[in-house]
Amino acid sequence: MKAKNILKYLVLIIISLQFFGCSSTDAEQKFEQTPTERLNAQKKELSDVLLTSEYGWKAVYFTDNTILGGYTHLFKFAADGTVQMASDFDSDTKTYKSEYAVQLGSTVSLTFTTRNRIHLLSDSDSYPIEVLRGKGYLGDFQFLYYGQENGEIIFKTNRSVQELRFVKATADDWTNLPKHTAMEQNVIGSDARPLFRLLETNDGTTKHQFDFTFSEITRFAEANSIEAGFSQSYDMGIAYTPTGIIVSPAVVVKDQKLTSFVYDDANGSFTATGTNGVSAVIKYTDKPLVLTDDYKLLLPGKPYARWGYYPDDYTADAPTNSKLFLAEIDKINASLPAGQSLAYVQLYVNHSLGTFIYYYFNGRPALQHYVDIVEDPVGKKIILKHKSWNGNTTVATPAFLASFDKYLMDPNGLYVKKESFKLYYSNTVYTFTSSSSPFRMTTWQLN
Repeated sequence: MKAKNILKYLVLIIISLQFFGCSSTDAEQKFEQTPTERLNAQKKELSDVLLTSEYGWKAVYFTDNTILGGYTHLFKFAADGTVQMASDFDSDTKTYKSEYAVQLGSTVSLTFTTRNRIHLLSDSDSYPIEVLRGKGYLGDFQFLYYGQENGEIIFKTNRSVQELRFVKATADDWTNLPKHTAMEQNVIGSDARPLFRLLETNDGTTKHQFDFTFSEITRFAEANSIEAGFSQSYDMGIAYTPTGIIVSPAVVVKDQKLTSFVYDDANGSFTATGTNGVSAVIKYTDKPLVLTDDYKLLLPGKPYARWGYYPDDYTADAPTNSKLFLAEIDKINASLPAGQSLAYVQLYVNHSLGTFIYYYFNGRPALQHYVDIVEDPVGKKIILKHKSWNGNTTVATPAFLASFDKYLMDPNGLYVKKESFKLYYSNTVYTFTSSSSPFRMTTWQLN
């Protein structure tokens, strides 16, 4: 190449470098911001967007969907730093006014600075079950701002760095919030419905069934496969809506994530519908999905064994305890004089004194209901037959125990199930279920 041409190309290269260098510098000067400037811009952005929705914002807050359900909160922000707030944390769905702030720290955050409904989830002194003592409902009241997407505001919780989205609320969201409480009762199930429920999935060709249990106090459900060789299970938090429930994590069927279940009052079912025949339904059944031989451990001739339920201990937290059973425990205590209460119920089987239900009280003597156990091999149940109270065959059932005791003495028998879960301690957990009423008591095996 000639020197003249070489010089020509060198000049072009130098000019090009200068041009692009100047362009880059100009862009940097134009668009680069300091961290403080960026944070201030984000602060203004969040402050502005909070005021843009006519009916405010809605957040369905699952604080920890491995143990708790979801709680719907509605927010209407004002430019003066106040917020109108309502929630379905409990039956009080009224709207309350408090204060909020968009704050600067290492990032921009929305903080509810004075107490309101959102703080019910972060109060460590208020906890639904014993394992959450001192932790409350694992909630937060400060949310770190992470931008916007499709009209939603994206936050992450300050403590657990969990994503939480605010979506634009509607007028109906505020009006229909009390309907969440009514839906809660449908999820719990009335005494008029059968006790047993199942989750049934359909992938378009094959159905699978799962035993389904729900804990009212934690809004949490567990569903375990009843099929041999099929180990799938679903643990899910539940949030209420006016028309059904939302579950988290999703029930995944054939790679489809089902989260929204619609309630059918005719049969008490909740159904989520996907595409191509995919669906999931929570529905009632008249008997346990699987009848086990666990009851045989209680038959005459077997080794001595003992089971116990404690109203003030972890057995009270079992999601398998039925609403009717817990109501009957309360009824016993309400019938006793002041200073007296039921301390525990134990079932002694094949003891040297016989087989009996042992009622132990605070403030009054214990009572022993002696019974015989009869096997129902076809129904895979046990039937408790009355013998005496404290060894006296002429004494009638004490009035304050009559309602509770009759369920254990169900002439149609009791199902007995060894549970797969534990209740804090290493003791094996067993559930006793009336076969003709929604009465279900969960116990520890004590020896």
